[in-house]
Amino acid sequence: MFVTAAEPHAAESRRPYEAEPSRPLPALSISSAALLRGQREILIRHGDATYRLRHTSNGKLILTK
Repeated sequence: MFVTAAEPHAAESRRPYEAEPSRPLPALSISSAALLRGQREILIRHGDATYRLRHTSNGKLILTK
């Protein structure tokens, strides 16, 4: 049995394994100060790669592989 939106009480007759689509979570926000913790440069491992995040003297962030 499939439920369509036109049927009355469609959500009530939905089977437990036919759950409503979930909403995406909001993006996580982290300050650069929390990441760098007073350092000018950190290394970030992602899978097998290592990236370098630098805080420049001009106040910009540069991410390089």
